[in-house]
Amino acid sequence: MNLSLGNLKLASSIIQSPMAACTDLPFRLIAREKGLGFSFLEMVSAQALVRDNAKTRELLQSSPEDKPLGAQLLGCDPGIMAEAARIIEDMNFDLLDLNLGCPVRKVVSNGEGAALLKEPDKAEAVFKAVKRAVRKIPLTVKMRIGFEDPSGREAVEIAQRAEACGFDAVTVHGRTQKQGYSGTADYAAIGRVKQAVKIPVIGNGDVVNAKSAREIRALSQCDGIMIGRGGLGNPWIYRNLDGAFEKENLHYVPSIQERRDTLLKHLNLERSLLGDRQAALNTRRIVVWYTAGLPNSKTLRVSVCRTTDMDEIISMVGDFFSALPENAPPPVAPLLLAE
Repeated sequence: MNLSLGNLKLASSIIQSPMAACTDLPFRLIAREKGLGFSFLEMVSAQALVRDNAKTRELLQSSPEDKPLGAQLLGCDPGIMAEAARIIEDMNFDLLDLNLGCPVRKVVSNGEGAALLKEPDKAEAVFKAVKRAVRKIPLTVKMRIGFEDPSGREAVEIAQRAEACGFDAVTVHGRTQKQGYSGTADYAAIGRVKQAVKIPVIGNGDVVNAKSAREIRALSQCDGIMIGRGGLGNPWIYRNLDGAFEKENLHYVPSIQERRDTLLKHLNLERSLLGDRQAALNTRRIVVWYTAGLPNSKTLRVSVCRTTDMDEIISMVGDFFSALPENAPPPVAPLLLAE
């Protein structure tokens, strides 16, 4: 199913969300190889970007194969957000998203992320400043349904203001800031936002398989679906979610050998792009993603955490998958508090 976000035409309505310490370049390259159409890289601080922070610049690393690609800014100062937005556009990203959904206490205490749901006038000032600064690429905003109010009223107001400022779409996560990642996402509340605006609404929250994808679309009537942890260790999910809305309803289950080869390729990309030490540290979570639900996976995870030798880690992973039966459980979403 196609999705148009301003002048950006996407062949798929399935989008990978920005996830801190997860959606780096190696992750995105593997995901695109298996069917991902559009992705965000990790969220970046507008203030850090304007200050030309080296670590922030590293988060924005990409490659010619990594397209189309969206960037997401976190901040609350209209002037700084506008300056950061100009930098993002000059770096040739395909879309810019503003984060009004991060529920983390440190972020909220700075007046950023989900805190702006409580201050619609301030949010609108940011929208107007960014809209003036950006000339070519589409603008979107990602939010939660509310700060503490689960009704969706706060998200409706923010979405309407974004639309009035010329933004091209909104993404709504079906939880409040107060909920964090507890409970379940409220798809009906996302639907209330959809009914309130004419621009596309992208639904987000708890989408980890075809069943939940069909549910969020049925209950919210959203135009697109953004997934978070569902894509971790399961890069086959993107085509499967697209297939969930086709007549054939095809569902591809990779073999154990393909899962092993994909994980090893992912680890080698981490190694070649980030260096052995950082790759070894990242592997500790990446192995969790790919082995969730598999027998004896805890033993592998413990062993991987005891070394930073990538050759040893790669050998461990190969041995682990070689010992699995062909009828091992299919990929599942890892239990992570990040979406």
